Order: sequence, then C-alpha cells, then structure tokens
Amino acid sequence: RTRALLQQLPPQDCDERYCPDLAEEERRQLRAFSARRRREALGQGLACPVPGPCHGCPCKKCGRRLNKGDPGISASQLGDQFWHPSCFSCHFCHQPLVDLIYFQQDGRIYCGRHHAELFRPRCASCDQLIFMEECIEAEGRRWHLEHFCCLECDVPLRGQRYVMTSGRPCCCGCFESLFAEPCQACGDPIGADSEEATHQGLRWHARAACFCCSLCRKPLHGQPLTSRHGRLFCSETCSLGWDASSTASDSSDSAFASAPSPDS
Repeated sequence: RTRALLQQLPPQDCDERYCPDLAEEERRQLRAFSARRRREALGQGLACPVPGPCHGCPCKKCGRRLNKGDPGISASQLGDQFWHPSCFSCHFCHQPLVDLIYFQQDGRIYCGRHHAELFRPRCASCDQLIFMEECIEAEGRRWHLEHFCCLECDVPLRGQRYVMTSGRPCCCGCFESLFAEPCQACGDPIGADSEEATHQGLRWHARAACFCCSLCRKPLHGQPLTSRHGRLFCSETCSLGWDASSTASDSSDSAFASAPSPDS
C-alpha cells in the first residue's frame, strides 16, 4: 500500500520540502499548483451500497448496470455517479486508487501522478514536475536542463550527441566502452557513429569488409542472404562451398596429425 501511495501520490508534487534544489520562483509555482489542485480536483471516493434512486444506473467506467444494494463507489465532486469498486481506477494507468483518493478532470478520475502530468511535464531523472520555462525533450520524455546527463559519467549532454540505453541517455564514449555490441566479423565494438547491420539477433558493421559473404566476400548490404552457424553467405552455393572447404580442412589436419614424424 505504501509503495502504491508513493507512486500514485508523489510527495514532491505537492510539498517543496521534497524538492530541495528548486529555485525560489519554481517553489512559488509549485505551491500555487499544489493549492489549486487540492482546491479544484482532489477528492476521496465513498464506498456504499447503491441507493434505490440509482437502481439500474450504469457504472461510470465500464457501463454495466448497478442495482440497488450493489457495492459501489461514489465521488462527491462528480455528482450522482457510481463505479464498481474494481472500476474506480486511474483513467491513465488503470491502477485501483489507493484509499479511493482521486483527482478529477473533465469528468474523469486520475491518480495524483497522472493528473499532475496533464498540466506539467515530469523530469525522467529526478521524477519531479518541471516548472522551468525550458526543458529538454528526447525520445518522448523530458528532463530538467541540468539533469540531462550521461547515466554513467554524469557529463552534461545538452547540445551533445548521445545514445539512449535502457531509456536513459549515455554519452558516446561510455556507450562504446560499456554497451556497444561487437561486430561478428571483425570483433570491434559497433560505435554510436557506426552504421550497423543485423540478422537473426547478430550484429555487423554495415561496411562491405564486415557485412559480406564468408566465402566469396561479396558485400551483402541490401542483398538477399542466407546464414549458417552464425556466418553469412550470398547464396546456398557459397554456403555449401564453405562446408566443403571446412570438411577438407578438417581432413587435412587429421591426416597431418596422424602422419609419422621423420624421426620415427
């Protein structure tokens, strides 16, 4: 329950004590924002049997009828409407509202987190609402200017190139040293600046020297290909040719190993 409350009602959305790094103007905006939400949108649902005058009324969420005496939830700010207990949930995340605490907007109920995000963006790093005039938007998420940093070395990335890793930004240097996949041909990391080619979950540099037929070395970018044991071929003929050459090599090695030495 405590975890759900912290998720649905983030304390930093309404109490400046949980936001120690805010500038004075941001604090003022947070106080005004929180007071307006409490005054205009905050409510707590009431669990009660559906009264006689509401017999047959539809559930506000699912539309199924509620009969007299059925368990229901009413929300004082939304008039004579009822919900099934399991339907009294956030319109955005669909989670049941802990302790029936809700925020209403345009006739819909929300948890505190997603109601706040109707009006202010949330920083993907610190999880606080953003009251600054400027913020950084990337990959559909937003950050405070000072929080858009590399997840490993904390170098600021504003105006710099970056790579998203597990939903967080990473500078190109850290990405190449820690997260870059090796090329199946040359073994070198495939850097952020490198074009890559993929096939069946494996990766190559897209350059002709790496992404090519294992037998005849024909470049495969944009061409039909076949694979065998992690190797790429331009045709079935080359694939069979590789098998034949490998078999011949194995036989040669075996004969060499079994041949008598000159000393013997």
